[in-house]
Amino acid sequence: MMMGDSRPTPSGGATGTLPTTSTELSRLLTAVRRGRVLTVTGRFHEARSLLVRDVARRLASNFCDGAAVVTVSPDGGVRGLVAALGCVPGMPFLPCGTANAASWMAERDMLLVLDGSDRLGPEALTWLRELLAAAPGLRILAAGRHPLAVGQGRVHRL
Repeated sequence: MMMGDSRPTPSGGATGTLPTTSTELSRLLTAVRRGRVLTVTGRFHEARSLLVRDVARRLASNFCDGAAVVTVSPDGGVRGLVAALGCVPGMPFLPCGTANAASWMAERDMLLVLDGSDRLGPEALTWLRELLAAAPGLRILAAGRHPLAVGQGRVHRL
């Protein structure tokens, strides 16, 4: 199951510190605002996750429809991705079906954060490519071991 959440979640109840300097963070925030797709890669899942969630929190007000943070499930399918988007706190209810969801998303000005993007299957990647083509106001920030394969995007390595 995928879950929507917009809060940084360090493990073990610790406060957690971001794995970047303030200069790196500033560059990362600028890259997200200017680009369409940015993937944060690195060896450690917790560091990637903490960073993208913090970026989402900081940039949510820059987008009319805010930021939606989705933790990708192990199956990485489109239906699960759409269902998770509909469960994000503060996200208006998405229409049923992936075609309707893509049409609805095409009208949004928002940051979509995909935590665990390595688990996205081929069908979900195709859906995201189509979504990017149809939604000029959509930005994607992904966290995974490898760059998100949905077109030309930037990569920030931790």
